[in-house]
Amino acid sequence: MINRQNFHLSSYFVVGPENTKGRPAGSIIKDAVEAGFTFIQIRSKLASAKELINLTVEASDIIKSLGKSNKVALVVNDRLDVVLAARKEGAKVDGIHVGQEDIPVGVCREYLGEDSIVGLTARSADLFKYIETEDVSQIDYFGVGPLRKTMTKPDCGLSHDGEILTRSFEDLSKVAKLSPIPIVIGGGVGLEDIEELAKTGVEGFFVVSVISQADDPKEVAMNLVKSWESHKVNKK
Repeated sequence: MINRQNFHLSSYFVVGPENTKGRPAGSIIKDAVEAGFTFIQIRSKLASAKELINLTVEASDIIKSLGKSNKVALVVNDRLDVVLAARKEGAKVDGIHVGQEDIPVGVCREYLGEDSIVGLTARSADLFKYIETEDVSQIDYFGVGPLRKTMTKPDCGLSHDGEILTRSFEDLSKVAKLSPIPIVIGGGVGLEDIEELAKTGVEGFFVVSVISQADDPKEVAMNLVKSWESHKVNKK
């Protein structure tokens, strides 16, 4: 049973209908899950609520059909209404991921329950101080990034003065040591980065277009998982 005490961030795929080069998002989610990805996030700033609900239900069905409902977590970005509506339709949605300007974590926890997963995008400006001082009692993991600028989410890492703050591997090693909860890093991550990322001590990586826009999404996903598994270091 997946809950906030039992989930795996190691390989995290974020997808919405606008990221797939016109292909069905469900088929690419299936590719990622079959390849060994452990976490799926449904995210779209363009799709309607109904489209997002349908995709979330579909993703839940795909994970279930592959026998991985107890191994692969499913969350929705920002849209608490979508999580609740999909659950109402019988989908197994494990939680939500929110940003600094989204629905407050406490509200998410109130509506989704104490066992649901709630992830939060860590503040880019003053990252290290934020990681050390943020109240994490209601949060289950931090999303940190970007590793480099990405067109998938151009405002990822935007600072107060409008600059994009990217993160070095040295930064990530420091953040991983400071954080009281797991860290997942994304934003411009590619296969060539996985070996160094795995050495930083972060819990996992997240990707979007490197899989969703690939000619062969399943092959790319498999290569990412294999590289992470072969290079990760166990935390003491």
